[in-house]
Amino acid sequence: MYAIVEMAGQQFKVAKDQKVYVHRLQAEEGKKVTFDNVLLLDDGSNVTIGAPAIDGAAVEAKVVKHLRGDKVIVFHKKRRKGYKKKNGHRQSLTEIVIESIISKGAKKTETKKAAAPKAKKADGKAAPIDVSVASKPKAKKASGKGDDLKKIEGIGPKIAETLNNAGISTFADLAKTDAAKISEIIADVRGNHVTDTWPKQAELAADGKWDELQKWQDELDGGVAK
Repeated sequence: MYAIVEMAGQQFKVAKDQKVYVHRLQAEEGKKVTFDNVLLLDDGSNVTIGAPAIDGAAVEAKVVKHLRGDKVIVFHKKRRKGYKKKNGHRQSLTEIVIESIISKGAKKTETKKAAAPKAKKADGKAAPIDVSVASKPKAKKASGKGDDLKKIEGIGPKIAETLNNAGISTFADLAKTDAAKISEIIADVRGNHVTDTWPKQAELAADGKWDELQKWQDELDGGVAK
């Protein structure tokens, strides 16, 4: 019996007791994890195809260890320009072992929202009325060029969203973050991203040196200095 299941943004063909290397999971080593986005099941006699996922199917696995993959070399060269640039990248991975494949009856994992505490009634008095959401002052949205990370050469919408989710939402935040740390944060974003110049670009943007930044960006190629 085998299944095709989506795990950490990738699709795998898995069977019981098989070892699989997936993008880094948040689970601790030794913990069990369940993947319920099963796209296809084959039990030897019948093949079930999901639309897109099979309701009630799941793959259960155990986290063996966290590790990093082999180094990938990214080499840039421009002919007759005297320009060469070499960078390396190692993907953060998690090794798991498939323990079982459930064909039906598995429950979908849902993220439960914490219920708001109920106001207690004290000494026969009416409970205080909570201020409605509509009457509460709304948080001010960040505005200005300082929060548009896409102005950094080499950063697109997907990378900007990933950085925001990691708590890096301003140029000042990005300028304080090491290039290697940025590479780890955006490791799951498809493509080869060279982050060496991003903190320096962000520093110029945070200081409002837009003319100097624009002049430098004209010399960059996808965030890589010429």
